Amino acid sequence: MIAVLAGGVGAARFLQGLVRVVDPKDIKVIVNTADDIDIYGVHVSPDVDIVTYTLAGVVDEDRGWGIKGDTFNFVESLARFGLENWFKLGDMDLATCFYRTMLMKKGFSLTEATHRICRALNVEVEILPMTDHSVQTYVETDIGVIHIQEYMVKYRCEPSILGVEFKGIGEAEATAEVLEALEGCSGVIVCPSNPVISIGPILSVKGIRDKLRGASYPKVAVTPIIAGAPVKGPADKFMRFLGVEVSPYGVAWLYRDFLDGLVVDIRDSIQTVRIEKLGIKTLATDTLMRSIEDKVRLAKAALNLMEIS
Repeated sequence: MIAVLAGGVGAARFLQGLVRVVDPKDIKVIVNTADDIDIYGVHVSPDVDIVTYTLAGVVDEDRGWGIKGDTFNFVESLARFGLENWFKLGDMDLATCFYRTMLMKKGFSLTEATHRICRALNVEVEILPMTDHSVQTYVETDIGVIHIQEYMVKYRCEPSILGVEFKGIGEAEATAEVLEALEGCSGVIVCPSNPVISIGPILSVKGIRDKLRGASYPKVAVTPIIAGAPVKGPADKFMRFLGVEVSPYGVAWLYRDFLDGLVVDIRDSIQTVRIEKLGIKTLATDTLMRSIEDKVRLAKAALNLMEIS
């Protein structure tokens, strides 16, 4: 069994390749929930849903999020009442979030709700929220302290970053399911996700990073940075805020206390020597995921690196 740390579109696309190489029932995906937001009366888990919809085969590939063919009548109608509707939640997507909220109000955990949603959508991979505790990322900016969804969606990552806080992380503990996945797996893959605000919260949950540090199985990652820039999203902005080089080397440095191997893009192959000086083995390949063949090739590269790490 392979455990995967995931957050966002890059992770979802990588997993599309992985499930074609590894039996989906032998994959457990630990997903960031610090992007979660309570809005429109429902609990939204953006990263969990992106991964779920992608593996269910219903994701809107053009947007990279939401459900293909979805309508937006609900959020568009909110404007009639003078309400903000910057968070574009589709109608079918809203139904998922309503079901999740209904279950949680009945006392079900986020993990249990996620399991039921996955079962309804025929997702064979086990998707595990990083914690059942509430954790939300807030960004201190030049316009004030705002939720990560406001920063990325409402303000399109334009405000200057002055600080980052994972509110609730001090009380958050890994679930029994997450710890079981990390204890019983034969290896861990860190997806090509934002290392600060997608993977960072997962690693900050009590019990997770320590498990990775102490584990004897191989732990490899796939870089989300190519030629000095992220493929998608604001990873570069958050890495610069931390004073970390925006490069595969910077990614390796952030994971250096537990990582055994890093898949880097061929455009950055010159960095492999520096990365290996950190004690992290490398494998260079084309990491852009344009097609399903690309995704499969990248998944195989990560698995190959696990064998030599």
